[in-house]
Amino acid sequence: MEESIRYLREQFCLPEVDVRTCSPLVLAYIGDSIYDLLIRTILVSRGKRQANELHKKASGYVRASAQAAMILAIREDLTEEEHQAYKRGRNAKAFSMAKHATMSEYRHATGFEALMGYLYLKDRMPRLIDLVRLGMERTGGLP
Repeated sequence: MEESIRYLREQFCLPEVDVRTCSPLVLAYIGDSIYDLLIRTILVSRGKRQANELHKKASGYVRASAQAAMILAIREDLTEEEHQAYKRGRNAKAFSMAKHATMSEYRHATGFEALMGYLYLKDRMPRLIDLVRLGMERTGGLP
């Protein structure tokens, strides 16, 4: 995957992103997509299912309450740098909120997504995957 990120940057002449200057909500924006893609990849790879069933299963992992549970399960395993990325996202002032989440869940989920975006943009996919796996193990298993 890391080679894919480099390849993407090469093919589109994209500069490396300085994550320190990115808004935490921008990190959460990309992190939400990366986490969703990771979950969908896992589910599709686990066997044949109908698209509707895959969507329902994925929704259970990408909703704000599930992401909040993930970050709370792995928070103690984060490096100081990762914890700072999470806190930036958690403390960001968003203008909207998930329909079926408490404010606390939404803030933790935004922090989780910001961490995912931070790790992705830093080309640290193995670490991102390891943290997601650890969180899934601690919150009820892999999909």
